[in-house]
Amino acid sequence: MTEVDVPAVSAIRVTGWQAAYAGILPQSYLDEMTVEADVQQRRRHFERSREGTTNLVAVDARGRVVGWACFGRFRGNGTSTAMGELYALYVQPSLIGSGIGRMLLEAVHSHAHADDFGLMLLWVLTDNTRARHFYERAGYIADGAVQADDYDGVSVSEVRYRRAL
Repeated sequence: MTEVDVPAVSAIRVTGWQAAYAGILPQSYLDEMTVEADVQQRRRHFERSREGTTNLVAVDARGRVVGWACFGRFRGNGTSTAMGELYALYVQPSLIGSGIGRMLLEAVHSHAHADDFGLMLLWVLTDNTRARHFYERAGYIADGAVQADDYDGVSVSEVRYRRAL
């Protein structure tokens, strides 16, 4: 990923959230999301994360960004440096099911292994059954850890998954 990819990544991220999390997150939260605001946030994040975070994009035959994945060291407390975390994986909603997500996840695993991560972890919204099945098919297992985040005053739970590389 380069700085030029940020607007396309933001569009995929916002439309991805709005499609995947409808009925899971408060609609008011999803409705407030804009690509323009996300572009600003992504640019700041991209600049700050040049070291220690890897951003990958998938492009179609015309060179258009159609997917994005981001990973780095696991952000949990007291963790081994050999533990990586998939922070994000999004595919243009109209292309979900086409294999782009699988390809991006395989690329993440390849890069993470090269970065000496022996284990990958990720968090998934508990009610996001489509994503949970996707990761389970890729060999991830829920490890029993849970957490909750607040979205417009609504607590939404997440479950952690892990996979050895």
